[in-house]
Amino acid sequence: MSIRSIRLVGDPVLRTPCDPIRTITDATRRLVRDLEDTVDDEARAGVAANQIGVSLRAFSWHLPTHRQRVGHILNPVIVELSDELQNDDEGCLSVPGLFYPRTRSAFARCVGTDVQGNEIELAGEGIIARLIQHEVAHLDGELYIDGLERSVKKRALRQIRETL
Repeated sequence: MSIRSIRLVGDPVLRTPCDPIRTITDATRRLVRDLEDTVDDEARAGVAANQIGVSLRAFSWHLPTHRQRVGHILNPVIVELSDELQNDDEGCLSVPGLFYPRTRSAFARCVGTDVQGNEIELAGEGIIARLIQHEVAHLDGELYIDGLERSVKKRALRQIRETL
């Protein structure tokens, strides 16, 4: 079991787009185990590979109501977003303890592969949609605070400077 420490806002790895996983190797399998162990610790919702310092396109999830409670996806691509929106407080392990209202699509669907090379899909509404959009944004080098409404973002950046 390898629970990895989470990189915090300000770490350059969080702002660098991640590279695709071209070949599934023993290192890839270890990365997936680490991601799943890390996301399952304290029942976290999701962890992107760059949040544990690895600049590869992979994330894990912990969704108690999903058919696969803990899982992973390699090279995820969002293929569908609904026009309907949801606005709810969102947080991030890389911006610990701070939650802000963030608008996201109410439904999202992404496709990728699992560590065995099988094509998989993760799709849903509510928290699943938010998770998909949040984690794929991480892999693109973005943080959830980037999409905050201007006045909220200003407050968030001030609180981040004061807190971290």
